[in-house]
Amino acid sequence: MNTSVNDPAQALLDIVHGLAAELHSGKRGKTITLDSSLTDDVGLDSLARVELLLRIGHALNVSLSEQVLLSAETPRDLLRAVLAASAAPQPAVTTPKSAIVTQIKAASSLTQGVEEAGDTPEHATTLLEMLDWHVQKHPTRILIILSGETAEEEISYQDLYEGAASVAAGLQQQDLQPGETVAIMLPTSLDYFYSFYGVLLVGGVPVPIYPPARLSQLEEHLRRHAGILNNAQATMLITVVEARTAARLLKTQVATLRTITTVAELVSSRQKLATEQFIRPEVKAQDIALLQYTSGSTGNPKGVVLTHTNLLANIRAMGQAVEADSSDVFVSWLPLYHDMGLIGAWLSSLYYGMRFVVMSPLTFLLRPERWLWAIHRHGGTLSAGPNFAYELCLRKIEDSALEGLDLHTWRMAFNGAEPISPDTITRFGARFARYGLRREAIAPVYGLAECSVGLAFPPPGRGPIIDQIKRDAFVRTGRAIPAAQDAQDILRFVACGQPLPGHQVRIVDAFGSEVGEREEGRLEFCGPSATSGYFRNPEQTRLLFHAAVPGGGEWLDSGDLAYMAGGDIYLTSRIKDIIIRAGRNIYPAELEEVVGNIPGMRKGCVAVFASTDPAAGTERMVVLAETRETQSDTLNSLREQIIARSISLLGEPPDDVMLVPPQTVLKTSSGKIRRAASRELYEQGALATQQRAVWWQFVRLTWAGVLPQLRRTLRAAAAILYASYAWLLFLILAPLTWLMVVMLPRPAWGWTVSRVMARLLVTLTGTPFVVHGLDNLPKNTPCVLVANHSSYLDGIMMVAALSRQFGFVAKRELKDQMIPRLYLQHIGTEFVERYSVEQSMADVKCLLHILRSGQSLVFFPEGTFHRMSGLQPFRMGAFVLAAQAGVPVVPITIHGTRSILRSGQWLPRRGAISITIGAPIAPQGDDWSAALKLRDAAHLEILKHCGEPALPAA
Repeated sequence: MNTSVNDPAQALLDIVHGLAAELHSGKRGKTITLDSSLTDDVGLDSLARVELLLRIGHALNVSLSEQVLLSAETPRDLLRAVLAASAAPQPAVTTPKSAIVTQIKAASSLTQGVEEAGDTPEHATTLLEMLDWHVQKHPTRILIILSGETAEEEISYQDLYEGAASVAAGLQQQDLQPGETVAIMLPTSLDYFYSFYGVLLVGGVPVPIYPPARLSQLEEHLRRHAGILNNAQATMLITVVEARTAARLLKTQVATLRTITTVAELVSSRQKLATEQFIRPEVKAQDIALLQYTSGSTGNPKGVVLTHTNLLANIRAMGQAVEADSSDVFVSWLPLYHDMGLIGAWLSSLYYGMRFVVMSPLTFLLRPERWLWAIHRHGGTLSAGPNFAYELCLRKIEDSALEGLDLHTWRMAFNGAEPISPDTITRFGARFARYGLRREAIAPVYGLAECSVGLAFPPPGRGPIIDQIKRDAFVRTGRAIPAAQDAQDILRFVACGQPLPGHQVRIVDAFGSEVGEREEGRLEFCGPSATSGYFRNPEQTRLLFHAAVPGGGEWLDSGDLAYMAGGDIYLTSRIKDIIIRAGRNIYPAELEEVVGNIPGMRKGCVAVFASTDPAAGTERMVVLAETRETQSDTLNSLREQIIARSISLLGEPPDDVMLVPPQTVLKTSSGKIRRAASRELYEQGALATQQRAVWWQFVRLTWAGVLPQLRRTLRAAAAILYASYAWLLFLILAPLTWLMVVMLPRPAWGWTVSRVMARLLVTLTGTPFVVHGLDNLPKNTPCVLVANHSSYLDGIMMVAALSRQFGFVAKRELKDQMIPRLYLQHIGTEFVERYSVEQSMADVKCLLHILRSGQSLVFFPEGTFHRMSGLQPFRMGAFVLAAQAGVPVVPITIHGTRSILRSGQWLPRRGAISITIGAPIAPQGDDWSAALKLRDAAHLEILKHCGEPALPAA
């Protein structure tokens, strides 16, 4: 080994980091340690492993055997091989085996130093292990900065652990058992952080619930929480001193609740113990880490069960999507009882070692400029809020309060948790651009508690995308047809990003079949962050899960309507009638009942719904109530009572109260309130003239609802008929094609027959098929064709597009299947090994010989295809071959096949297919660097035309 290399572990990791950076250029990579997987964490394919071995040998002056290439799974395996090779016995000298072992152990001890440079506990399986890792690595690093009115408090990882340990000891003194639930009803404070982790330390399950807005409503507030506490079977409630006495009322309503306490009392009980230690039970990855209730004011509460595995998977996926690391600073005012504030802001900050600057939500609501000034003062890079927060900044902050403000450090401004207004994000970006905010920093996102918190994020630095579509076509057919910029009667929706790494979404129709691009349907999702169900609520859990996911798992129903375009999710509406206000869910039935009980109101004839305020860009809560009263004084009194009841129940008044005559509020035949139909009347301004013609409005709205349903049914039936017809054609043409190709003596003839049959299939199925750029194919020289891969149809379409024979490169597994093998061999296909490095290298030599002999080859460098939209990173094989053979790479973009026949979907849909053949890209050398340039250029060219986003490396 080169004697200048004093730290073999670090030198090796530097080489791995360098290669990974080349392979995944432009991305913040994962922290690579000696125990990272070369395949999963570093993303090395067979040829990249060969390149890595060559670099290690050159840099460290060692010769590694091919066996190392085959067996090494981690950098530590490579390190052992390097140390063994460097310490190998020379002809006249023998090295004791103990010396090698000593070197390996020494290198292993270096792992601790190397991992200290990393900022994430990648191997943690629980939230407790996550905190333990940071306490061990950098106990004094500041984690939380609590920003108050006049001063700030800082706590480190060590402070958090010690505070939590004090609470944990007090909880154990109160006889809290592992697995029992503890409700936390605290404002944003250090006590909240200590309580949350204190519950976890003794194996309990935290249940965050929101504190009362005003002490005058404390008793009513606590009574409303009885439903949650009963469902959660809470044994303890940690709250503030002011609420302790009134909270005792809950004991009579919650049978399991035995203790109501404060953090001060828990810490005091710990001090009374003879020992300051507490017994820390074993906590496993699949244990429940959190019950996140989706509403605090419903009679049928739903507690989302989230395990440690769920939360860590979501935190890691979000961090990968936004390229988070310890240099980031997260500034937040979001309430900690809300998943966006608890998981998305705090726990994510804790995981990535970034500073978490947090203030009270009330501070923000009273003076929203303090949020922006906190970003300025602390150099905030990440921050989040629902749409109303950005709107509040626009409406409530005077320019005089912003003098000197600098937001240039804010790299991602997340907007989520409620409907996102295109006008709000546009106006916010325009106004605060003068204060250094880049438009590219604005990041609309999508998530839900059932997926821990996050489900879809845009790539960093992209900025918001607003889709303008034709209103009439969308309302009638559910198809989001793009509209011209100057078009009238349009709808605008905001792109909420692409699914997080490791997660999937799909859009399905009323029959559960996946719809095509730009078609509205119900959004379903799956992934490692997804909940296993609702706590002690089997009926709602049953409704949450819809169908099995190919390869394992189940699809979960989001309750939202959406469409996909270019890989992005566009939310259009909520299926349910939940009203979102300031990040809280308000269920209409509760307020409807209260209003209906007011003397003078018609009970059961009240509709509460949300309506978008076109001026403010936020949702307005509207109360539409029937009464027989007609006197103006009486009507004014009723309005005042409705407002007072709303404030008492929800802590806020409705934005509009409309008192209407009997028979105005629309109902179903069974007597249920038709909130959506009533909202439509309200937004059309038809309620003011609604007197004797209610029956006509009812008939018109009912008919308007029947027609779309009829259209959807007819479209579904037509889709099934079309799919059946397409399969019938395929089952007729495929065997005929196979037979003719196998019988023909020359691959070129087999290719011609296949092309004719592929074109016939395209024509008979009525599929528009266009090929652009055929002139870009080299005529007299060999080349390497590389195409994106999104469907089983891709091979057929390539044959249909190319006028002369090209040799496909296919996975070796197909060679073991007689029917595919015979066909593929007779059109000149070459088979390569994907998993065995040794065989893969032999296949490379064979393909190199083919290219040098004058034949061209077709590759799908993504390796395989998935149902989710997105262009995957390319494997290096095709580009290494092209560089070594000195032949050009021709990028080919296939567009439309994924929408027609998606992976896991066996009903082909109507659609158009286009193939774009790009200009040849000549190699600039024959080495690894030249191959990388070929790969990046081809990937960029295909990305321009495929209409899908680039997916990150695994």
